[in-house]
Amino acid sequence: MTVPAPSPAADTAAPATAPSASDAFIAGLPKVELHVHLEGSLLPETLLTLARKHRLDSIPQTVEAIEAWYAFKDFPHFIQVYVKALEGLRDEEDFALLAAVTGRALAAQNVRYAEVHVSLQSHLVRGIPAEVVFAGIEAGRVEAERETGIRLRWIPDFAGQFGAEAGELTLDAVLAHGPASVVGFGVGGIEVERDPFEAVFARARAAGLKSLPHAGEVEGPDRVWSAIRALKAERIGHGIRSMDDPELVAYLRDTQLPLDVSPTSNLRTAAVARPEDHPLPRMIAEGLMVTLNSDDPPMFGTTLLGEYRFARELGLSTGTLVDLARNGVRASCLDAGDKSALLAEIDAYESAGDQG
Repeated sequence: MTVPAPSPAADTAAPATAPSASDAFIAGLPKVELHVHLEGSLLPETLLTLARKHRLDSIPQTVEAIEAWYAFKDFPHFIQVYVKALEGLRDEEDFALLAAVTGRALAAQNVRYAEVHVSLQSHLVRGIPAEVVFAGIEAGRVEAERETGIRLRWIPDFAGQFGAEAGELTLDAVLAHGPASVVGFGVGGIEVERDPFEAVFARARAAGLKSLPHAGEVEGPDRVWSAIRALKAERIGHGIRSMDDPELVAYLRDTQLPLDVSPTSNLRTAAVARPEDHPLPRMIAEGLMVTLNSDDPPMFGTTLLGEYRFARELGLSTGTLVDLARNGVRASCLDAGDKSALLAEIDAYESAGDQG
């Protein structure tokens, strides 16, 4: 996908003469992934395996048909397909397979660490016990970490359109059965007002979980303000509509509250109309703390490597891409020592690239 480079004013970190990162440099860059959904990482091949295992006629029966099925008209259509795909996940073995495949796919892109959203509430309402979900994803996590060295952590979430009660039931399940690899709590789904979830997020924070809600993707900056004020968000999933409110932009710049941006996702769900309209360069130029992510990679026909290439095509310099990787480390739930080690690895990689 080729998009016109923005004017130098649109990206102060990447003037027109700035060197462009090669595909090889992007592939080798150590990375973290902070906004990727486990269920949205269902590769067509994996979903087909599950559909055949469980004899699911409701899911297309070839890889090619699933790929076509993943062509979304808008955000509500994406949610419909996403929920239907969940029918393939039924037992511990299914969740273990998905977690292991997801970990391997991320590791193959030189992702060192990932915080993965898990649509726990969507499984609970289907009658899948939390114990089954957690046992499965933990088995897959351990397998992927042993094979590749990647570290995976979990962010269970609920779909906001089902209300505060759904959030409370989801958190109950997390607190009762969640493993130590759970680092945060989130809300996604249809982007309803966030204020009604104030109490459940307060309870999650009191239990030591980070507040990591989605906000400001398809709805306006009021949703981001709500996530900040009511949910005490420590990172915002998406947040691109923050750019519609100068006061919010100033707040985000001053506080350096991280925004997890997923450009291809925004285009595929029609949150952004055209590649050249994406606010990523403006967000960086405004001094916001932005991380780069893939969201639901096979469903959106992308990868984290693809998102870095997309950012390059928007005119971002090699140095800015490296800074995005650093932002991911700084915005993560890693402890201070692990952050320092990974930042040092990124610094060394950049230096070696400069010398090359």
